Amino acid sequence: MLHTEADTLRLGANLAPALGRGTKIYLRGDLGAGKTTLVRGLLRALGHEGPVKSPTYTLVELYELSRLHLHHFDFYRLSHWEEWDDAGFREIFGSDSICLVEWPENAGPSLPPPDLLMHLEHAPSGRLVTMNTPTAAGLSLLQQPSIAATLKR
Repeated sequence: MLHTEADTLRLGANLAPALGRGTKIYLRGDLGAGKTTLVRGLLRALGHEGPVKSPTYTLVELYELSRLHLHHFDFYRLSHWEEWDDAGFREIFGSDSICLVEWPENAGPSLPPPDLLMHLEHAPSGRLVTMNTPTAAGLSLLQQPSIAATLKR
């Protein structure tokens, strides 16, 4: 349970040190559920000091952070999954770049599987977050002690 915005920022920050090249994290949840806030916490922990907003209209924002290239996607405005193919994003997902994706369901079957799938939803006392992983890289993220500590608050 994430009771406050600070908890959501902390969860993002706690994910940051465990990220490796090519990690894919998909963020699902309604508008205002905290997806971009989580990304902001992660980017701040990696040293980004500028603004972090959801790339709803541009579809992707690139952050070059010392050793990492991180792409923050927002597919909210995709009306058909073929738009993802047409945009040429496939090559980014096949690279060493870290990909954080809001609204992955709008990219359809062309989107490669995530290392970590996070679902954030509104709850009476904050945000409820669930995490699933089909990969060893995702399991490594979930096993970080700081992740469990953040969720137990």
